[in-house]
Amino acid sequence: MSDPLISLVGVGLLSIACQFLAYKIRLPAILPLLVVGILVGPVLGLLNADDLFGDLFFPVVSLSVAIILFEGSLTLKLSDIRGHGNMVRNLCSVGVLVTWIVAAVVSRYALDLSWQLAFLFGAIVTVTGPTVIVPMIRTVRPKTNTANILRWEGIIIDPIGALLAVLVYEYIVASQSEAVMHTLFIFGKTIGIGVGLGVLGGYALGVCLRKKWIPHYLQNTAVLTIMLGVFAASNYVAHESGLLAVTILGMVLANMKDVEVEDILEFKETLSVLLISGLFILLASRLQLDAITGLGAGAIIVLVSIMFVARPLSVAISAIGTDLNWRELALLSWIAPRGIVAAAVSALFSIKLEEIGFEGAGIIVPIVFLVIITTVVIQSLTAKPVAQMLKMRAPPPNGFLIFGGSKFNRMLAEEMQNQEIPVVIADTNWDAIKVTRMQETPAYFGNPASDHAARHMDMSRIGTVLVMSPYKQLNPLISYHFEYTLGKDKVWGLTNNEQSTRASHQVGKHYANRMTLFDEGVTYGYLANSVGQGSVIKTTRLTDEFSYDDYLETYGGRVTPLIAIDPSNKTHVVLFGQEIKAQANWRLISLIRPEDKAV
Repeated sequence: MSDPLISLVGVGLLSIACQFLAYKIRLPAILPLLVVGILVGPVLGLLNADDLFGDLFFPVVSLSVAIILFEGSLTLKLSDIRGHGNMVRNLCSVGVLVTWIVAAVVSRYALDLSWQLAFLFGAIVTVTGPTVIVPMIRTVRPKTNTANILRWEGIIIDPIGALLAVLVYEYIVASQSEAVMHTLFIFGKTIGIGVGLGVLGGYALGVCLRKKWIPHYLQNTAVLTIMLGVFAASNYVAHESGLLAVTILGMVLANMKDVEVEDILEFKETLSVLLISGLFILLASRLQLDAITGLGAGAIIVLVSIMFVARPLSVAISAIGTDLNWRELALLSWIAPRGIVAAAVSALFSIKLEEIGFEGAGIIVPIVFLVIITTVVIQSLTAKPVAQMLKMRAPPPNGFLIFGGSKFNRMLAEEMQNQEIPVVIADTNWDAIKVTRMQETPAYFGNPASDHAARHMDMSRIGTVLVMSPYKQLNPLISYHFEYTLGKDKVWGLTNNEQSTRASHQVGKHYANRMTLFDEGVTYGYLANSVGQGSVIKTTRLTDEFSYDDYLETYGGRVTPLIAIDPSNKTHVVLFGQEIKAQANWRLISLIRPEDKAV
């Protein structure tokens, strides 16, 4: 494509198409991005990133990686490391060091790399990342404990591994000086400037956000431009210290008290999706296939060592002092795909090292991409049967996510918990969430369809979503999001009993078909009014002597069945227009109105 405009638009369209395809087939987006990048680049010759951007390609990659690292570091809260068990903490500290050393030593001798490049490669391949881990967890569905370890390791290790890679790179650049003392001085200056400007910039920005000095509508744009300003200033004062500065800046913001970064993080995630997708296609298009095939047997040794030595060893050492069994350790040892951060960082450092004339730097990109391709493809295809073989797959999820924290929803959730049904309540209203947590019901404060929820809300046991909130604009979005995630027959909502003639107020036919919870006329207002008049939620067990018909006859118009539970503990949501075939030993969770409030 010779027209730059067509090329740029084409990259954007292809990146979105790859993300959508990955979302539909529930695989890491990195796979279709890799395939498309290689196809339009070295295979078909339709895209040449160097010709497209010219001298701007290096700055574009640098700024993109800076944004990606900043977004990743915004998720690195020290409380998360402490709050998710010894195993996660160990994997993100001792485990990183084990993987780093093993990968470095093996690549040094198998690929005949210099020690500097070997340790840089080892640092880069320590990261997994949520973009590759989360889709795999959804497909494999490991037991809750293992799923949580994998998920939090991916979130926390991303910025830690990137920071380690940045530090190694800074040392390599500093070591270009012949004098040892000068090398140490340059390295110390780089670290000092990067950390210093990162801390100062992060603290100053945090104070501005805490004191509301920046108007809300400017916050996202201001944070982005200030972050890039710190990146450029740090690079100007100390060569190549900018990536370290923005990583530290994000960590400072994430850990400052009374500084809300969720809106900023959501904006950066949206921006990162576009940058990561487009950047990955561009980087993959620059790959030389003969460079990958020319790696030889040494590359196979490196891959085997990373997958079958480094990972199991890091898991085994990290597990010391924990109560994990061998099956859990085996599954943790097998699932460790490398992600987009590794690809972006390796490409950037390779370009920079080649520019300063560092011998052999060109091998970093093909070997890192080969590690990414191998781990993602092999583990995506085999993780599920491995989990089945180890008997580590969780049973089909029978839990509920309830969107809306009303009193009725809290009562229903409490009764579900009494019947040993997993349940989580999500709401954007803090007061509702606070009361929910006080009754010891798991709760998520925020939009359950957000990227933040995907990282922090445990959905491993959730199989059904009940949309029962008063937020008419948000309810359809929640429904559509979880229909793609869980399936169309797993998301149901309350009717609003409104047949507006105004087109702008009407809901889509597809969404309207999902608004059939419980019974005709059961709206949010109806449930709130019923609870206010003293209605209760209770569970009744059916027997041969007390059938479903007897149950309805006993309570008459005072009962509204909500959830039916069969003898195998499988739940069935009661829907308007669908007959319940409840039999003996079934349990019915119902809303029962006082006798003087019968309908």
